[in-house]
Amino acid sequence: MASAAYHITPELLEAGVELVPVPAAHLIRRDEGWRFEAINRAYRLTGLGVVAERSQVLLSLSATFDRFMAGEQRNIEFDWSTGETIGSRHYRVGLGRVALGGRRCTITLLDQTARLESERSLRREMTTDSLTGLLNREGFGDMLEAAAERGRFAVLVVDLVRFGRVNACMGSLVGDELLITVARRIKGALRARDVLARIGGDEFGVLMTIDDDADEAEVLANRISTALQAPFRLTDFEVAVECRIGIAMDTDGEQDSAELVRHAQFAVKRAKATGRTETYQPQAFSVARAQFAMETALRRAIEDRRLRLNYQPICHLGTNRIVAFEALARWTDEDGREHLPNDFIPVAEESGLIVPLGRWAIDEAARTLAAWDAMAGGCCEVKLAVNLSAIQLQRDTIAPVVQAALDATGLTGDRFTLELTESAIVGDPQRIAETLQQLKALGTTLAMDDFGTGYSNLAYLQQLPIDILKIDRSFVTGMLADRDKVAIVRAVLSLAQALGKQTTAEGVETNALAQTLAALGCTYGQGYYYARPLEAADAFAMIAATTVSAIPSTCA
Repeated sequence: MASAAYHITPELLEAGVELVPVPAAHLIRRDEGWRFEAINRAYRLTGLGVVAERSQVLLSLSATFDRFMAGEQRNIEFDWSTGETIGSRHYRVGLGRVALGGRRCTITLLDQTARLESERSLRREMTTDSLTGLLNREGFGDMLEAAAERGRFAVLVVDLVRFGRVNACMGSLVGDELLITVARRIKGALRARDVLARIGGDEFGVLMTIDDDADEAEVLANRISTALQAPFRLTDFEVAVECRIGIAMDTDGEQDSAELVRHAQFAVKRAKATGRTETYQPQAFSVARAQFAMETALRRAIEDRRLRLNYQPICHLGTNRIVAFEALARWTDEDGREHLPNDFIPVAEESGLIVPLGRWAIDEAARTLAAWDAMAGGCCEVKLAVNLSAIQLQRDTIAPVVQAALDATGLTGDRFTLELTESAIVGDPQRIAETLQQLKALGTTLAMDDFGTGYSNLAYLQQLPIDILKIDRSFVTGMLADRDKVAIVRAVLSLAQALGKQTTAEGVETNALAQTLAALGCTYGQGYYYARPLEAADAFAMIAATTVSAIPSTCA
């Protein structure tokens, strides 16, 4: 039987393409070029042209159509834009083959203009300071990342010295007016290719390209300072607002943008002290300078009681119940920066601030424990452990400090565990022994912290009234996969048992590790498996949620 001829009419093509919900057209490749065979109504409304000789689609994409038809893909998608920057349209173009002689294809156009413009608008909002219209810190960071690929550049941070006072005395509206005016003056001092941003409340950042000499940054800083020297007219007042400028150079393009801004801000701090523009120099800004700055801030924080204690639970490995919390000092400075204990404790010890810091910690811990008892309606059944620094033990009389804290809160000494390291004993063993005897007379529990990492001397364990040995986390963490660590922990536990002392394992991070330590005879466990250091309220919530009746009472 002869097959029936199948003929596609223009009407059929029009009807088919009209079913497509987005702009679409059937195209055919003739000798004179690509032509439209059928166009749907949605396509006609785009204004892209329906006459081949004037169609933006055919004029721009004919070569793309030819490459597609010469290939073997059945369909492809790609992005295409038409028009000038302002008023341009953006489409996601789809091409599909029509199996009729290899000369036909179907094109669809998905208009993505609104979505892209919304994304760009949102991005502009996220990277633009709403007050001044300048880039904000995030936008400035993007510019720095791009500049790193183009060559040498410098970052200048301009800090307004008296802005806080103006803002406080004249109000935020006047302060905003001042910031806008300052931004205009700084902008006027820059070169056309320099970038200005507002990166903080009263801080501006400048990104400048270095053409020849690094001194160009100093020259620009001087121009900015000169531009801000004239008084600012604010309401009925003329106010002089000085600035301090810090410079950080990126000569190799390898520095992180956020780090570069921090370097410039660090130079600003030095500029505030010297009264002149400063350039960040790693060698000049030594660790000692940073420690002196931290010492000053720490002294004020201690005097104003602006430190806080976090509390990490210590659990009985046999019952998995909380028996104590270790109090750990935490410090957030006035600028909102969190300082790690590993950073500020050595500064406190070197400067002597460890004495008032230690006294504060003992007093604060006693206050917290008394508050927990009050919230529990009686004894909350836990102890608090407080660390004693070696310098603190040498320079201060600890027992009267503890006694004063107990008297002030009505607590008894057996509610406290005082932890010291082996190195604390070495300096003056006789004096330390007397101090520990005095603390023991108050009823406190004494623990040797980080046992095995310092100057281990078995004679000290015999002579001193130590109750608990705390096994350092360096031996505990990962011990399940390390035979040597297991052997060390087993030896410490055997030693403690022979001397009649309890043990606490630090760095317990898994249930398997806790069970292994319990099987080896360790008394207590402490680590992230139970909890990270908690704020006082969260620690009490943990107490309240835990039944402790299985543990002997720690209260008199």
